[in-house]
Amino acid sequence: MSQEIAVIGSPDFTTGFRLAGVRKFENVPDEDKDEELDEAVMRTLEDEDVGIIVMHEDDLDHLSRNPRQSVERSIEPTLVTLGGSGGASGLRDQIKRAIGIDLMDE
Repeated sequence: MSQEIAVIGSPDFTTGFRLAGVRKFENVPDEDKDEELDEAVMRTLEDEDVGIIVMHEDDLDHLSRNPRQSVERSIEPTLVTLGGSGGASGLRDQIKRAIGIDLMDE
């Protein structure tokens, strides 16, 4: 079972997670985002130690088609996005996709 959390994004985004103890990260500078983000995502998806990938919601717009589909369909590791306009419903959808049930279903 995968135990590690990995963070992918700009150095500003990953720094807080690194200070909190996250050891796996991929820094993708904003000026190289379109070129390097796809490669960073694919490397992280292939890492068997990673169980959760954390990215900024806006970075998904910079992914090309195949890496985007890979992270959206991935069960393990599970993608968790922060920021952006997804809000609570976006987190609810991520949890539902990860565990297969809607905990808030009435």
